[in-house]
Amino acid sequence: MSNQQLTITASILAKTEKREFVKQALLKLIPPTLQEEGCLNYDLHQDNENLDRFFFYENWESRELWLNHNASAHIAAHRKNTEGAIIEVIISELSPVS
Repeated sequence: MSNQQLTITASILAKTEKREFVKQALLKLIPPTLQEEGCLNYDLHQDNENLDRFFFYENWESRELWLNHNASAHIAAHRKNTEGAIIEVIISELSPVS
């Protein structure tokens, strides 16, 4: 497994009527995630043109540590809590080229 730094973008599309609920749920993920081993940053953004779409921009010391994050209790609780409120999640794993 590569120890190369990993950048993650996660696009989350909320149902319009659940937008604020999803936003608050996503905000709650930030404090525990920033405490996780290997988390360099975990920044939440909202699309200016489609307010239902949120983006996380994340940097991790390695893919292994990011996978640990995905298996964490707070991520599992978030998935369960927001079930039915999110239309789609698109995650991209990125590696630096320069």
